Amino acid sequence: MTATQPVRTRGSIVRIVGASLVGTTVEWYDFFLYGVAASVVFGDLFFPKGEQLTGTLLSFATFAVGFFARPIGGVVFGHFGDRLGRKNLLVLSLLMMGVATFAIGLLPTYAQVGALAPILLTVLRLIQGFALGGEWGGAVLIVSEHGDPARRGFWASWPQAGAPAGQLIANGVLAGLAAFQPESAFNAWGWRIPFLLSAVLVLVGLWVRLKIEESPVFEAARARREPADRMPLIEVLTRYPREVLTAMGARMAENVSYYIFTIVIATYAKEHLGLGKSFALNAVLIAAAIHFCAIPLWGALSDRIGRKPVYLIGAVGVGVWAFVFIALVDTKNFGLATLAVTVGLVLHGAMYGPQASFFTELFGTRVRYSGVSVGYQLASIIAGGLAPFIAVALLKAYDSGYAISVYVAVCAVISILAVTLYSETRQRDLTAL
Repeated sequence: MTATQPVRTRGSIVRIVGASLVGTTVEWYDFFLYGVAASVVFGDLFFPKGEQLTGTLLSFATFAVGFFARPIGGVVFGHFGDRLGRKNLLVLSLLMMGVATFAIGLLPTYAQVGALAPILLTVLRLIQGFALGGEWGGAVLIVSEHGDPARRGFWASWPQAGAPAGQLIANGVLAGLAAFQPESAFNAWGWRIPFLLSAVLVLVGLWVRLKIEESPVFEAARARREPADRMPLIEVLTRYPREVLTAMGARMAENVSYYIFTIVIATYAKEHLGLGKSFALNAVLIAAAIHFCAIPLWGALSDRIGRKPVYLIGAVGVGVWAFVFIALVDTKNFGLATLAVTVGLVLHGAMYGPQASFFTELFGTRVRYSGVSVGYQLASIIAGGLAPFIAVALLKAYDSGYAISVYVAVCAVISILAVTLYSETRQRDLTAL
């Protein structure tokens, strides 16, 4: 550790990690809840009646809208995060996400208000995307910029574990409701309960986040009068164009595979295989628990052997596994489908675990919040945001899940090239950047 970086105790870093994990879990719960609901109920409730897959496509189009708002959120939150600090922006992003999610639970349906229903749904989805665009960068930075650099991959991977934790809670609540409610009751009002419960989770997250300390690396830079003195976005694009492209390329396989394995499987099982809602929800529920445990392990491994080797294991793995995934799900056997999702998410974790520390190490302190947010969120538009829409369109066009597998494999090739062509970052000193 350098002399310019304040020493933090183990108790301090654990508190920071806990606060980031709780906050990202709440935010991802809200975000994924929308994705799962879009795949199983929103097409019927918020759009005109028609051919089933067409309604689902329209529903996933609103899902994608949230991703288009994420880079804007990343730029705005990154700008102020690089100038004012990480902590306050994290509190604001969590509050915005919670309000939007709670409001979705109160929305009238298409049958009640007509075209106003999808319009209101889209507006709230935009707010969700804007908030999440600012959340990720701040959450991973406030952890990465604390603690022992030798264990940065491990500690920074914990906010990443908020994604499967949020997925676990969202799928768990929806699966429980779907299992114990008649479908008519679930479609009429049961789906609203998880969205309204978001208010409780947000209050817990805010209480925890308000107690954490500001990033010591940012504080040290501010003491040296080094926070960005002009538009951080301009500095990112002029000084770090290669790093932005590397982050975007690295995200392709990670982001696309995740939404295929956790969101699209619900539509695939329901519409293509004729299985009930609970089949895919329960498979993802089990897999998400294992995914949660795998992410920190991959992060810790990246501290030992480097970010690149671990990331490449994941990118190659999901590209190959996508074909096995479809074959196993096509059996309509719950055990094999669960295995398909579980292995897919474990391989995804090999990318997602070291991703936080890898992206943090790409940019200097002056513009780090903006840099990681822009690289991460721009890729979200063409990767995660469009993944469910593209996957369902491919399924509709070719009537085969293997078209989706090819899509994942192409994205894996892009990520492999992006990571391979950049140097290892594990030994970089954040205080010197």
